[in-house]
Amino acid sequence: MSKIVHCIRHGQSTFNAHFAETGCDPMQPDAPLTELGRRQAAERALELRQHSYELVVTSPLTRAIQTTLGLFGEHPAAPPILVECLHREYLESSCDVGRAPALLAQDFPDLAFDHLDEIWWHNEGQPDERGFVCEPTETLVERVRRFRGWLADRPESLIAVVGHGTFFYHLTGRQLQNCEVATLAL
Repeated sequence: MSKIVHCIRHGQSTFNAHFAETGCDPMQPDAPLTELGRRQAAERALELRQHSYELVVTSPLTRAIQTTLGLFGEHPAAPPILVECLHREYLESSCDVGRAPALLAQDFPDLAFDHLDEIWWHNEGQPDERGFVCEPTETLVERVRRFRGWLADRPESLIAVVGHGTFFYHLTGRQLQNCEVATLAL
């Protein structure tokens, strides 16, 4: 049976806006969406209403969760939303450092986070001069391989995955803009 996965990059985050303007990391862990990012999600939601998704998988980073809720909060198929950290962003900037599940649950009480480790983002190794641990490329490549297998093993035939640019580039071979969709056939 063929499986279709729509990979949707999150809307514009406060990190994206600041970095585009200055070229500098604003040192903002788990950056939320900007107003533009919220509008991007609302606009894309209209297009995605035509699909009968069986499952939505979101990264635990706030910008992805906010995008997910903007895209699927009122979707007619009311697909279940699963928070999964395997497709979190490649940790190379401050915005890719996550927050503890208890803090996420306070902000997003309708989603389950209790299956996540206390530190679910990459945190192995020595911190750099900015104070966080960058993820080795080979670790990202292995996560992409594992996530592709995880998706292939799922029983659903139409899945939406809300996530991040660098991860999706390694998964699909495409560099996605904010709220852009890439189709992956498995």
